[in-house]
Amino acid sequence: MFKLIYRKFGNRVHAKDDLLSGLTVALALVPEAVAFAIIAGVSPIIGLYAAFMICLITAVLGGRPGMISGATGALAVIMVSLVILGNEKGLALGLGPDMGVQYLFAAVIVMGIIQIACGCLKLGRFVRLIPQPVMFGFVNGLAIVIFEAQFPMFTDSPTTPGSSWLQGNDLYLMVGLIALTMAIIFLLPKLTTQFPSSLAAIGTVSLIVIGLDLDTLVVRDMASIGGSLPSLISFSIPIDWDTLYFIAPFSFILAAVGLIESLMTLTLIDELTETRGNSTRECLGQGVANVVTGFFGGMGGCAMIGQSIINIRSGGRGRLSGIAAGLFLLAFILFASSLIERIPLAALTGVMFMVVIGTFEWSSLRILRKIPITDAFVIILVSGITVVTHNLALAVISGVIVSAIGFAWESAKHIHRNSKIREDGTKVYYLHGPLFFGSVTDFNLGFSPSEDPESVIVDMKESRVWDHSGLEAIHKLGERYHKIGKTVKLQHISENCRVLLSRAGSMVDIVVLPDDPSYQVAQLKGGLLPLD
Repeated sequence: MFKLIYRKFGNRVHAKDDLLSGLTVALALVPEAVAFAIIAGVSPIIGLYAAFMICLITAVLGGRPGMISGATGALAVIMVSLVILGNEKGLALGLGPDMGVQYLFAAVIVMGIIQIACGCLKLGRFVRLIPQPVMFGFVNGLAIVIFEAQFPMFTDSPTTPGSSWLQGNDLYLMVGLIALTMAIIFLLPKLTTQFPSSLAAIGTVSLIVIGLDLDTLVVRDMASIGGSLPSLISFSIPIDWDTLYFIAPFSFILAAVGLIESLMTLTLIDELTETRGNSTRECLGQGVANVVTGFFGGMGGCAMIGQSIINIRSGGRGRLSGIAAGLFLLAFILFASSLIERIPLAALTGVMFMVVIGTFEWSSLRILRKIPITDAFVIILVSGITVVTHNLALAVISGVIVSAIGFAWESAKHIHRNSKIREDGTKVYYLHGPLFFGSVTDFNLGFSPSEDPESVIVDMKESRVWDHSGLEAIHKLGERYHKIGKTVKLQHISENCRVLLSRAGSMVDIVVLPDDPSYQVAQLKGGLLPLD
């Protein structure tokens, strides 16, 4: 089996790097999968099942080699409400007190179907429209969230809310081991790149803790990771329209958050590796992974920015790295749980702290005062929403909306005109700048029909009509001149605009010139956007 995987997805040059980085990722996945499952209110094994299944399937089917997917905190904070309400609904229907997890599995399946539909519709390509300031804010906010997620490791019980903070020697030992882990990760690449520094750090710190019998928190203190192969679940909840009505809102939110985080991570990995992933294939891969995970008792997931960066920094570039991570994690669950449970949490926390340092866009702080105020505001806004709400979809959508409004406002200020009177008495207006919904007010205010001569020409050579609002503004301009018995002609306008104005019965005469531009105002599936 391994030989088949190697031939299909491996590379003789990078196979070793992919395998070692996969092992590193698998080790780092364990505490995160357990923690996210606990956040969602389900058994830790459900988080581990999701981690290895999603990691394995997306590595094979996804659109971005080297990107790691699994159970994530962004989805877990949404799932916790679903599980609680599902438990209440199960009691109300007389099904039992723990039906929330059943509704969760059903929601994950529907979530995957929605993501597959998004892939079929090729909606993933719209990630290209996300501005760079939104990307900066997303990455910075997520880095802070990852940093905050490590705080429970400094308590005497990481999985219990409200646990006491470590004090005295316990705290000093924890901090010392974390510092040692970070130092190894930082210094080892300066000596050799033949071995992933994160894996070396985890191994070294684990040997020190086990060899010296140091009393510090280990993976076992979070939960046992031992288990068996997942099996096809049988639903105890009714599969009917009432259930679909109940889970549909959660499924849509989970699908949106999952795709946004996955596609944003894909874009980030593209920048780090100077390659380009396939957003459509990634949507399909994420969808298939979640459908399968839901049927086999996993909590669902999406791309993980922290684990993906660990993989890339450790040398993982191919699909083999993700496949290896999933298979190693499965091996931990089946055969090596007792060994993995002895890994100190300090080592894994140190790895995540280095991920935070490597993820945060420090350059965004240096340029904050040098970029337009709108862009700076977007960076801070997206980061703040991400940190406060942990809702990545809300953060990104808010950032895109604010960026779009800012762009429209700035573009609207760039429209201007000048004019001159020809020898024959005709007045020519030379329009500059885009004509769209944001600039039509200034466009209308720039003409004085009552003061203009009988014949007026509007030259659009240095302008462009962007949308229906621009066409409507031209139409109304013609009406204003027509009412007082004057004529207005339009020159240097595209054929598309001429057709639409003609269909709308515009009062503007069109002058066709050899150097007229060619562009479309708007395009719909059924044809051009009509004026009326």
